[in-house]
Parts: sequence; C-alpha cells; structure tokens
Amino acid sequence: MRNGLFDLTGKTAAIIGAGSGIGEAVTRGCAQHGATVVCLDVNVEAVERVAGQVNASGGKAEAAKLDVTDASAVDAAFGGVRARHGALDIVICTPAINVRKPILKYTDEEFDRVLNVNMKGSFGVLRAAGRIMTEQKKGSIIVFSSIRSQVVEPGQAVYAATKAGVLQMVRTAAAEFGPHGVRVNAIGPGVVETPLTAQIKSNADWYNAYAAKTVFGRWARAEEMVGPTVFLASDAASYVTGTILFADGGWLAADGRFTPPGM
Repeated sequence: MRNGLFDLTGKTAAIIGAGSGIGEAVTRGCAQHGATVVCLDVNVEAVERVAGQVNASGGKAEAAKLDVTDASAVDAAFGGVRARHGALDIVICTPAINVRKPILKYTDEEFDRVLNVNMKGSFGVLRAAGRIMTEQKKGSIIVFSSIRSQVVEPGQAVYAATKAGVLQMVRTAAAEFGPHGVRVNAIGPGVVETPLTAQIKSNADWYNAYAAKTVFGRWARAEEMVGPTVFLASDAASYVTGTILFADGGWLAADGRFTPPGM
C-alpha cells in the first residue's frame, strides 16, 4: 500500500531525459508511486523501452521523442499531455551536458552547446510548464541542478555556471508561479553512477577521489535520486518551493577528508 503523503496516484508526470540514468530511475519511481508517466527523451528507442517496462510491471506510461533544446517541441509535448490526460501535474527535467576543459581551451562552439542544453533547455521547460500550470492553478516543476551550482573544480567553468543559472531560474519561477499554486524546485545531485559518468568510473584514481569527497565514501546510485524527486513532486512537499534539495552524500557538508588526532 502506498503512503498517502507521497502518493502520486491520479497525477500525470512528464519526465524529460527518461531514457537513461537519473531520468530513467525517476520515471520508474514516479510510476511506482502511482503517477502516469510520459517518458520524453531525444533517444526515442530508449524511452519506448522504459515505457514498455513500466507498463509491463503494472504502471501507466507512454513515450515520445523530445529534444529539450527545441522550445516549440517542448510546448507541443506539454500541451499534448494536458490534452490527453486533463492536466499536467508534474514536470521533471534531468538533461544536461558537460564539456570538461580549462577556460583557456574552451571554444565558442562548446560554450554555446553547453548553454543551449543546460540553460536554454531548462528555461524552455520552465516556461512551457509554467504557462500550463499557472492556468490550471496547480503543479510541481522539478529541474536538476548540481553541487556544481555551489562548488567548482578545474574544467567545470561553463557547466558550473549553467547549474548555478538553473538554480536562479528555478527560484525566480517559484516566485512568479507561486501565487498561482505552482511549486518549482531543484535537486542538486553529487556524483551519481550513470552512463554519462562512465568516463570517470573507468579512471580508478578519479573515481576514488570523488567517492572520498562524500561522507559515505561512495558514489550515489541513480535510484537514490528517486526519493528526493518523489518528495518534491508529491503533496508531502506542499509548502516547499524555490529551493534546492541536495542529494550529495554530504559532499557540501564536509570541507576536507583529514580526521584530526583523537577523533
């Protein structure tokens, strides 16, 4: 039996990036909590697989191709969800890209590419979802930011800037949409094992260094982002808006790994 506080039964959730990684895990989690999930991703074969598996396990899912950088397509996708299901209750946006390079080696094309997905894509999602949800006087929008909205390392200038920008857009949207009954929040993951972080996982020193930055000494699993997301999507977070929920294994809490003598 589902806990009523976190129950998403009767709600429709449009999830962008549902074809893999965090987006896939969150899609399955929302479906398990009763939501009808609309799986959206640039990789249509991937979201058709995810939707098929959700349906086979007793959930309710549909799939469609969506490029988050195509604002008109985002508008159409959300409008279609509302037309088919009567409401757009939850929107979750997970996609982001990163080009790891020092500032002095960054090209204009790389800069534009990262901003186009991370910032412009997120803005289009906030705008499209906001138009519908403010009209229907309800809804929850969740956009994935990162610990990089707060702390950086060499090679992360543009990615970190976009993740900080996403957080500020979320806060502004919360202020603007709140009077219409719409909540807007961000999630800030730390290091999560997904296909996009395979490059780091394949380098033992790099992988272990990131693991050591957490107080648990390990990376997160994609499934560990489900709880924070379902919380923000559900009535359990009915008075939560304009904030970021960090799921980072204590990365931001601990500023060093040295344990003083006698501790």
